[in-house]
Amino acid sequence: MSIFNKFLDLSVILMITFFGVYGCRDNENFLAETPISINESQKIETPKTNKLTNKKANNCLNNSIKFFKTNNKGQTQGQGQNHVIIFDPKSPELDFKVSMGLAHKLYAKGAGGKYRKEYVPKQFNEIISDENSKLNGKSPFAAINGDYIDPENKPQGLNISRGIEYSGAFKNKRSSFGISGGSPGRRRATIGKGRRANSNLNYNVVGGNGRFYENGQFKNICRQLGEEACRHETSRSMVAITSKGFVILLVNNAYGDLALYPDEFDNVLEGIAKNYCLGSIQEGMLFDGGNSTALYYDGQIHVQNINPIGSVFLIYKK
Repeated sequence: MSIFNKFLDLSVILMITFFGVYGCRDNENFLAETPISINESQKIETPKTNKLTNKKANNCLNNSIKFFKTNNKGQTQGQGQNHVIIFDPKSPELDFKVSMGLAHKLYAKGAGGKYRKEYVPKQFNEIISDENSKLNGKSPFAAINGDYIDPENKPQGLNISRGIEYSGAFKNKRSSFGISGGSPGRRRATIGKGRRANSNLNYNVVGGNGRFYENGQFKNICRQLGEEACRHETSRSMVAITSKGFVILLVNNAYGDLALYPDEFDNVLEGIAKNYCLGSIQEGMLFDGGNSTALYYDGQIHVQNINPIGSVFLIYKK
C-alpha cells in the first residue's frame, strides 16, 4: 500500500471519529428539544392532578376564533365541563348575525311593507340549520343560544338581526349582547339594556338576562336569579367582554361537583382571560339557561338544548 493510500485511510478514520462524537452531541440536543409523538397504544396515564395547559406563550389568541374546554377556574382541560369560544369581533375573517324561530324568511315583508314576525317554536339545532341561518349563502361556523321565549314563541328581550329588530316585552328591561356594524376593524362588542345610543351598535343584538359584570365590577347575582336558577337549575350559557375587546362565550351544562354557580363566574372568566391574554373582564351576562343552553362550533353541536329558544347568536368564518 502506498504512503498516499495509508494517509487517505487515516484521514477517513479521523473524520468518522470526529463526526461520530460531535454528531451524537448534536443529536442529543435535538432529541432533548424535540417533542416526542406518542401514539394511542403508548399514551401515558394522566395523573389525577390532570396537567393543565396554561402557558401564555402558547395560549394567546392568535387566530380570529378558538374553541376549548376548561374547568371552573378557567384552566384548559380536554375534558373540562365548560365549553368555551373566544373570538375577536374586529377580525376581517368573521361576520355575525342573529336569528330566531320564524315561519318565513328572515327580513321578509308583508303586503303593507312591514317586516313579518310570525314566530314558531324551534330548537337550537333547527335555528342554526334552516335557511334563515345562512349569511351570503354560508352556514354558521359557530353559535350560542340567546334569548328567552314567551308562551307565543316570541323572543322576550332585545333582538336585532343585521339592523332589523325582532324584540319582545322586556327589550328595555333585560340586558342584551351586541356586535356593532361597519367595517371589521371598527366593530365593537357591547352589553347593555335597551337600544344603544349609538345606532351603529344596534346592528346585531341578542337578548339575555342576569348581568353579573358591569364596568369591570363583578356581582354575585345568586339572589336575583332565585334559589332554583342559582342552586338547582345550573346549566349556564353566558357571554363576557374583555378590556381588549375580545368576546368569551361559555356554556356549562354540568351538575353536582362540576356545576358552575354564580359566585364562580368571575373565577372561570378571569382565568380564561388571563390564560389567553384577553385582558380583564369588563362586562358579562347570562343567556337563557336551564334546558335552553346550547353551543355549536365548526360542524359539531357540543351542547344541545331541549326547549325551544327565542334567538341564536351566529358567527361566520369567511
